[in-house]
Amino acid sequence: MTRLAYQYVVLRCVPRVDREEFLNVGVVVYCQAQDFLQVAWDVDADRLRALDARIDVDQVRDALRFVEGVCAGDERGGAAGAHPIGQRFGFLKAPKSTVIQPGPVHGGVTTDPARQLEHLLDCLVG
Repeated sequence: MTRLAYQYVVLRCVPRVDREEFLNVGVVVYCQAQDFLQVAWDVDADRLRALDARIDVDQVRDALRFVEGVCAGDERGGAAGAHPIGQRFGFLKAPKSTVIQPGPVHGGVTTDPARQLEHLLDCLVG
């Protein structure tokens, strides 16, 4: 089995930046060796509303669908989706002041990036 290096960021929903509270809602995994860039996400509306009762959960889901488009390199990702895969990951891992923010970049090795993504989603979001 070939061990492949990968990087990942956890996507955080930050309903109110002034309170510095967040909820992990997704994970983006990038494996350069396999041209792999995917996101997996799960939005728990009740937990988000516990942080801010006024949060627009549909807007959070729309933002995560945008991330899907960037990863896929399709029209859902707008102009960012048109760039090479490494630049798309760079765009997704860059700090933002929006409701969806990436955490720090982490790395590891795996034999199966897709399975690693599901594992990270279960451990860090679910």
